[in-house]
Amino acid sequence: MRTQILELALAAAGEGADETLLAPLCAAAEQAWLARLREGVAPEDCGQALPCAAAFTAAAGLAAGGGNAASFSAGDISVSLGSGQDRARQAESLRQAAKRLMEPFVRAEGLWAQGVEA
Repeated sequence: MRTQILELALAAAGEGADETLLAPLCAAAEQAWLARLREGVAPEDCGQALPCAAAFTAAAGLAAGGGNAASFSAGDISVSLGSGQDRARQAESLRQAAKRLMEPFVRAEGLWAQGVEA
């Protein structure tokens, strides 16, 4: 599954994504989603949702950690990475997509209170 997650993450991260950096992000994302699976849910039960969610989470980590430079030049070559705000929006969009994919399979996040009067 790791190879599939990495391939998906490279596609989600876009052209020029650093595979050396993305590979450990993929492994960490996979482990994070596996740790959140509800009791009785096996990774196989998630179908393609798990690899996609792990890939989106890893790509989001890469986008969020993109640094502050919006563009750089080296000789005749110029690269534009988009603004930090654009990368932050892309990262959040990928995280939300991953959460929606895995929602049926994972424990709920956050604080839940039952029987508490407001």
